[in-house]
Amino acid sequence: AERQILQPLGTFAQALNDIFAELEASALGSLKAEGFADKQIIVRRRLVSLRHEGQESTEEIAFDTTIDLATAFRERYENLFGYWPDNKSIEVVSARVVASTHPPSVATESFTDPTGQTVNKPILDRESLKIGQCIEGPAVVQDRFCTLGIDAGWVGTLGSEGTLKLTRSSEAPEGSDGAHSPLVELELFTNRFGSIVEEMGQLLQRTAVSTNVKERLDYSCALLDRDGQLVVNAPHIPVHLGALGLCVRSIALGQALGSGDMIVTNHPGHGGSHLPDITVISPVFDDAEHLLGYVANRAHHAELGGISPGSMPPLAKSLAEEGVVIPPTFLYRDTEARFGQIEKLLTAKPYPSRSPEDNLADLKAQAAANLLGTQALQRLAATHGAAKVADYMGQIRQRAADAIARRITTLEPGRHTATERLDDGTQLKATIEVGDGKIRIDFTGTDALHSGNFNATPAIVQSAVIYVVRLLVNEPVPLNEGLMEHVEITLPRCLLNPEFPDDPTQAPPVVGGNVETSQRLVNLLLKPFGIVAASQGTMNNLIFGNERCSYYETICGGTGAGPGFDGADAVHSHMTNTAITDPEILEWRFPVRLERFAVRKNSGGQGESTGGNGIVREMVFTEPVSLSLLTQNRTQGPYGLNGGQAGHPGEQHLAKRNGEEIELASVAQQELEASDRLIMKTPGGGGWGEIN
Repeated sequence: AERQILQPLGTFAQALNDIFAELEASALGSLKAEGFADKQIIVRRRLVSLRHEGQESTEEIAFDTTIDLATAFRERYENLFGYWPDNKSIEVVSARVVASTHPPSVATESFTDPTGQTVNKPILDRESLKIGQCIEGPAVVQDRFCTLGIDAGWVGTLGSEGTLKLTRSSEAPEGSDGAHSPLVELELFTNRFGSIVEEMGQLLQRTAVSTNVKERLDYSCALLDRDGQLVVNAPHIPVHLGALGLCVRSIALGQALGSGDMIVTNHPGHGGSHLPDITVISPVFDDAEHLLGYVANRAHHAELGGISPGSMPPLAKSLAEEGVVIPPTFLYRDTEARFGQIEKLLTAKPYPSRSPEDNLADLKAQAAANLLGTQALQRLAATHGAAKVADYMGQIRQRAADAIARRITTLEPGRHTATERLDDGTQLKATIEVGDGKIRIDFTGTDALHSGNFNATPAIVQSAVIYVVRLLVNEPVPLNEGLMEHVEITLPRCLLNPEFPDDPTQAPPVVGGNVETSQRLVNLLLKPFGIVAASQGTMNNLIFGNERCSYYETICGGTGAGPGFDGADAVHSHMTNTAITDPEILEWRFPVRLERFAVRKNSGGQGESTGGNGIVREMVFTEPVSLSLLTQNRTQGPYGLNGGQAGHPGEQHLAKRNGEEIELASVAQQELEASDRLIMKTPGGGGWGEIN
C-alpha cells in the first residue's frame, strides 16, 4: 500500500504515524481478502521516500518511531553523495507499507555430485543439467532468460536449488590470469575511463536542483590527462566538451593546484563559454602525490544574475549585464570548502543572482561529481599503476589522432572558402585547406566584435572544430583532443576571439555566441566538406522568469539531409544535445501551460533527400513574466546542398490576451501578462540533391 504525500517533513512528520497505520490496515486487508489468515501474514517494511525540495531522485528510509527521519536522511545522503546541501528543506514524497505472507524456510543448497559426473560440451541447455554436475569451460550454458559463458580454466557446478557456481580450475590455461592483448586492454581502459565520466554525470543529475541539469541534462563531464588534454567524455553537450581542455589548461598554467583543491569558473577569458555555464575542475593525485590528470564538469545554472531573469539577456551590452562573473576561484583549497567566498560573488552588485541558494546547491552537486570521479581514477591507478593509467590515456588520444590522419588521406586536397551570415548580416568566414596531412582552418574575414551578444570565444571555436572533425572520422573513437593533432586553427581578433578586459563592464557580452554562433559555425565548417546540408543552425533559446522563478530551454528542429538519407525531424543537433523538460514538470514548476508541441510539417528543404522538419511549440503564460528569445535562421532558411532546397526559416510571434499579434525578431525581449501566448516555429533542415 502506498500514498503520495509531497509535503515538507518539518510540518508533516507527526502525521506519518497515522498514515502508516492506515496503510498497514490497507495492505493487510488486501491479503486477507485473498484468503490468508492473520497468522499467515506479516508487515515486512514501512518505508518513507524523502528528497530535498527541488530534487527529482528520492531516498527510501525505513520508518521507525524511534528514529529521527531528518537525521537518517542526512546520513544516507552524505554517505551516497559526499556532501549536504544547506538551506534546502526535506520533502516527504510518499509513504509505503509492504506486507506479505511469512517467507518459506530456505533450504541449504548442495553442490555435491554423487556420481562425480563431468560435462564437456561447448553448448548446454541449463534445464538438462543434473544437480552436482560439473561443466568444464570453455562452455556456454543457455536457458530461456540468459546465456552464461564459462571461460577456459573455470568449472561450473549446478546446486540443488538451481544455482550455477563457478570455481577456478587447477588447469587454468596460460594467460588466463587476466592478461589481454594490447587492443583488448586499450578497449578496456577506454571503457573504464568512460565509465568514470558517465557515473559523474549520473550523480550530478541526481543531486542537482536545477531543472536545466535534472530534466534538460544541460551538463557535461570529462576526464583529462596530466597535461590538461581532453581524453574521454560522456556523451553530453558538444559545445561544452571541446572547451574543457582549454579551460583546464588556462587554469593549471595560472596557479599551482594540489590534492584536495577544486577550482570553479565561468569566465569566457579562461576557457568558459557563457556565464550560466559554470565549470568545476579537480586535479587528481595518486597516493604518492603524482598528478594523474583532471576531472571536470560544466553545468548550466538556470539563474546567475544579469539584467533579466534566466541570465541570458538578448539586449545585454556588456559581460556584466549578462550576470555574475566568476574568475578562477577555489571552491575547495586543500579539502577546505570555500562556498562562503562563492556566495559573496553570487550576491555582489550590480547584477546579483536571483537564486544564490540554488546556485550553491548545484555547485555542491558538481563538487560531489568531481569527488566521485577523483576517487574512481585514484582506485584505477591503485589497481593498475599510475604509469599504466597515463600510458592508456596517451594511447586513447593517439588512437583518435591516427583516425583523423587516415581520414585526411581520403579528402581531396585543396582550399575552400565558406561564409555564413547571421540574421543581422554579420559575416562568419572560414577558409579550409587540406594538404600535407593537415586540415588548416583560417577564420580571417570574420567580422569584428559583434555589437550584441553573439561574440564567441576560442573555447567555443575549438568545440565546433573538434565536433566537425569527429564527424569526419567514421570510426568509434572518443571525442578527445587527439582529433586536433593534425588540425591547425588560425583565429585573428574578431567576434570569435574578442579581448576580455578584467572589468566585466568593459568586456563584450557572449551569451548568444555560445548557443547561436556555435551552431552557425558548425554549418559553416561542414559546408566545404559537402557531407550534409545545414541543420537548423540555432538552439532556439527561450528564457522566461520573474522574481519568483527562472526557466530556460533550447528547442529542437530539423537536421540536414545528405547523400542517401533524409534529415531527422524534431531533434537537437550539433552543438546541443539536451533533452526538453517534460510537460508535466514544466507546468508543475513554472507559470506556463504547454498548449501544443508538434512536428512542423513540410518545413524541411526539398531535394532527392529531404531535410528534417522543425517543430511548433505553443505556450500560454499564467502570470506576468519577462520573456527573452535568442534564435537564428529567421531571415533565411538553413542551406541545402548539391541542388537541394533550403529548409524553411523559423518564426515566432505573440498572441496577446487583448487580441494583438506581435511578430518577434530573432533576438527579442518582451514583458508578458497572464494569458499571453507564444507560438514558436523552428527551422527545418536543408535538402540534398536535385528533385528527380
